[in-house]
Amino acid sequence: MTKTFLDILLKIKKITKDQYDALKKELEASGLPEEEFLLGKFPEELVFEVKSKYYGVPLAKLPDDYSIDEDALAQIPEEVAKMYKIIPIKKNGSVLDIGMVNPQDIKASDAVKFILTSKSLSAHIFLITNTQFKKLFKQYSALTTKVKEALKEVDTKKEERKAIEEALKQEKLAEEAPINKIVTVIFKHAYEGGASDIHIEPLESGTRVRFRIDGVLHSSLVLPKDIHESLVSKIKILSSLKIDETRVPQDGRFRTKIDEKPVDFRVSTFPTTEGEKVVLRLLDLSMGTKSLEELGFVGSGVEVIKRGLKKPFGMILTTGPTGSGKSTTLQSMVSILNNEQVNIVSLEDPVEYYIDGVNQSQIRPEIQYDFASGLRSILRQDPNVIMVGEIRDSETAALSVHAALTGHIVFSTLHTNDVLGVIPRLVDMEVEPFLLPNALSIMIAQRLVRRLCDECKEPIEPKGRAKEILDKSISEMPKKIQENLDLSGLKIYQAKGCSKCGKKGTKGRVVIFEVLEMTQQLKDIIIKGEDSSKIAEEAKRQGMLTMRQEGVLKAINGVVSLEDVIQSTI
Repeated sequence: MTKTFLDILLKIKKITKDQYDALKKELEASGLPEEEFLLGKFPEELVFEVKSKYYGVPLAKLPDDYSIDEDALAQIPEEVAKMYKIIPIKKNGSVLDIGMVNPQDIKASDAVKFILTSKSLSAHIFLITNTQFKKLFKQYSALTTKVKEALKEVDTKKEERKAIEEALKQEKLAEEAPINKIVTVIFKHAYEGGASDIHIEPLESGTRVRFRIDGVLHSSLVLPKDIHESLVSKIKILSSLKIDETRVPQDGRFRTKIDEKPVDFRVSTFPTTEGEKVVLRLLDLSMGTKSLEELGFVGSGVEVIKRGLKKPFGMILTTGPTGSGKSTTLQSMVSILNNEQVNIVSLEDPVEYYIDGVNQSQIRPEIQYDFASGLRSILRQDPNVIMVGEIRDSETAALSVHAALTGHIVFSTLHTNDVLGVIPRLVDMEVEPFLLPNALSIMIAQRLVRRLCDECKEPIEPKGRAKEILDKSISEMPKKIQENLDLSGLKIYQAKGCSKCGKKGTKGRVVIFEVLEMTQQLKDIIIKGEDSSKIAEEAKRQGMLTMRQEGVLKAINGVVSLEDVIQSTI
């Protein structure tokens, strides 16, 4: 009785008995699934010929230039085809020939059954190789064509729209092509355009889709108003949110692949008078963790940060408004310390970046699991490094300070305008001032500024108000930095826009920052209860560059525009 792929290979005389015995021993030692093991030993065509006999599914014989007609291709949505490695080959009336790479996959079979039932079709299933699937998959239509076709499909009949909404309620939207195509197109365009956020907004006349690129919102698409509810429901299902709850905000997340790269979407819904607005934050997991230098931390400031990271305990706080890149900076610093000898535990709301090797926990205030209660539990988890997403209240502030004083490195964020506001803010949150000198290690304030396109930027001579700000900022910089500048012919840069940057003149964003280190002099100032002016004097003594000064240096070096620096540091 034939039991394995190897048995079939022996039976059809593709291997000898000696080869069979040797391969069987090697397979057992490898621990790999039999199919994967054999694909490393034999041609793909032979392995799939064996697979065909094993599962009793005929192997598709298609020419290399085989073309799938549009009617057949439209029967299975692109996302479903990619997810389950299934593809329509041919449609004959009510019979659809379908190619499957893994006919043994129960989820793939269930997806096929659902599609066939919803479309009143029957199927002939064929086995196709991975190579065949990749070639056939490329035949899905161009993105712009898909949008037009999807909108036409949605606009057809009221009965069809009701069927789509019913499918949504049954959490089976993945098999409904029109809305699925629209969502796929929106995600793909946002990702390929380098968007950090997608805004899907209900208006009186339609649904507006906007992308935030390099910190600026751009209108991308206007869709018919009558598909808005279905569009939002699709995103809710992906995010595991309640599709029948439209009265209150909801938060969720999901992960998908775009161009074979994993992307996390953080989702927030918000009820408005015209319907629910949805905002999605895109996090490209394939980019990996960026170093501090890649984020824009340079010069003496980054040396201060790295010195703080080498200390065995103490608080490292980043501060700035929402959207200033604080979480990304924390991720970069935590990654520097992340190794097998260190136990890192985090409390986040929400978990924005997944960091391999870090024990990340999502707080849930609705069940009384907040930053304060989570911190108490973390201290019983034997941590070396603790990351608290944000210090929002007095209790969290006190517990974070306590953790730093008991031998832990603590990372967290605050909302203050600059580093000079960190200590007064903690005192306002009822932290005893005498605890801060030994608890605080490094304070960082930051903003994100659009990076100029390297292809089209060009130097210009600063004039008028720009020159006044430039001269004033440079005159207030530490003497050591002034000495390294050629003050005779300073230039700033502007970019007109080109094909490389989509005519925007900018490509990506970079951080401008300031860093204050806890020194003996600063400890004395805190203990004496001096005001912020004394802290500012100590920052100047340390040679600290303010955010504006650091931004001005980047403007002189052609990294950013002086105009953006001024606007970000008003």
